[in-house]
Amino acid sequence: MHPPVELQIRHVSKTYANGVQALKDVSLTIPAGMYGLLGANGAGKSTLMRILATLQDPDAGSIMLGDIDVVAQKDKTRRTLGYLPQEFGVYPKASAEDLLEHFALLKGVASRTERRALVEVLLRQVNLWDVRKQRLGGYSGGMRQRFGVAVALLGNPKLMIVDEPTAGLDPAERVRFLNLLSELGENSVVLLSTHIVEDVSELCTRMAIIDRGEILLEAEPLRAVSELRGRIWRRVVARSELATIEQQYQVISTKLLAGRTVVHVFHPDTPGTGFEPAEPDLEDVYFSTMAGHIGRRANMVTV
Repeated sequence: MHPPVELQIRHVSKTYANGVQALKDVSLTIPAGMYGLLGANGAGKSTLMRILATLQDPDAGSIMLGDIDVVAQKDKTRRTLGYLPQEFGVYPKASAEDLLEHFALLKGVASRTERRALVEVLLRQVNLWDVRKQRLGGYSGGMRQRFGVAVALLGNPKLMIVDEPTAGLDPAERVRFLNLLSELGENSVVLLSTHIVEDVSELCTRMAIIDRGEILLEAEPLRAVSELRGRIWRRVVARSELATIEQQYQVISTKLLAGRTVVHVFHPDTPGTGFEPAEPDLEDVYFSTMAGHIGRRANMVTV
């Protein structure tokens, strides 16, 4: 039995021709299992995903997937890589069964019997076997994403990259899709890049928060949440009070609730009258990190 593979990213930087520094000295150790990379759009997530998927080179740094040098050994990496980008084209007139068989052929499965058996296994795994004859153009967003996972699973990848997978899915499709992803990461690294906090909190045993190309925090979600206990406070305020509250306290988030505004404040003890302790969640971890209250490089971060 081979030990689970590990992805080691060391001092990776990338600056584009227009001067935008997309990644700044990123180092992460990503074990087998589901790993969440959380950050706003434009934080550098997709750049890192494209580098890991061998579609771009970093300016500096190294990436090792087990004993494979991802930057230097692109062909070898691609043979053990599954990539589901944020936007991937499908052939609307092709059926799921025919197109997946075509991709299996491209992956080197020469025997037609083997291809057909593999296609059936994968389409059953992503719960599309019953609609295998349908044209992809008639699939819903969630069905197309699940087909993308089937394509990404060809070749039994050791590294699976999933970029913003639930954007645009309705709630039921999102749940089905997340359940599918959660079954994948036993001996493989499954890297989930998203701006949706709930995706990470429901799936990932480890996570990193990235902003403006820098890793601000790397943690176990449950531990990061528990360490905020006693430091997050909530209060319902009128909209007219909000500006004053923001001047007085370290407000990390505001939400509308039945026409009123609920503020979450970061404070080591009771902030004052009207505040009650809030049970923290991963969203509080995210916003506290982005505000510089917690995190490895908090002194560099401003709201």
